[in-house]
Amino acid sequence: MSAQIKFRNVTLGYDRHPAVHHLNGEVAPGALMAVIGPNGAGKSTLFRGVAGILKPLSGAIGLGGLDSRDIAYLPQSVDIDRSFPISVFDFVGSGLWRSTGPFGGIGKAEREKILAALAAVGLNGFENRSIGTLSGGQMQRMLFARVLLQDSRLIVLDEPFNAIDAKTSADLIALVRRWHGEGRTVLAALHDLEMVRSHFPETLLLARGPVAWGPTAEVLTPENLLVAMKMCEAFDDSAAACAADMPSRAA
Repeated sequence: MSAQIKFRNVTLGYDRHPAVHHLNGEVAPGALMAVIGPNGAGKSTLFRGVAGILKPLSGAIGLGGLDSRDIAYLPQSVDIDRSFPISVFDFVGSGLWRSTGPFGGIGKAEREKILAALAAVGLNGFENRSIGTLSGGQMQRMLFARVLLQDSRLIVLDEPFNAIDAKTSADLIALVRRWHGEGRTVLAALHDLEMVRSHFPETLLLARGPVAWGPTAEVLTPENLLVAMKMCEAFDDSAAACAADMPSRAA
């Protein structure tokens, strides 16, 4: 079975300053994988690379024949401009752009799909609300509803469970497990190690570079977590971009 994602000596960063170094490895189709690491470990940078938002400084990311339309990317909620005057219905409806185009009309069938997605995440009756009026948990539910409509083979979730209540987390992790059961590939950046241990069979521990990657129980050891913390503490944000032929750390 060919890989869904292939990282080939990938270095990602901004203004030529690397944030993720020399990542090698493969993600199998249908994988359910957590990406963890200390704050500043490069998780969001890695996900922007996978989503095609950020071009690698060196190396390559292969997506097994997928293009950007086949990827559902859920950014951190802080990246959403909540002052933008758009309703919950219209925001979630943007998940249909793959099939309708950005200026496509919303007919009866599309409206029913949007309402069904809102119902699936527990936002019945919220369709006319402005996104700026939503709580943190409601915002995450809305973002998940848009991902539902995208119907993508690869789903990339950046900190999807931060600052939300336990009930919302349980409802949304059920959606993640549903996507996994449908054979979709799901990557999620997370901080809650117990959630990772309970629901994600594979984990990448990142600290600007790969520390460990494999079965979750083998990755989440005290020794690996300590290495990750020390690697992030020692990282120089002013460092120049790495040479492409530097030795890579095994993933």
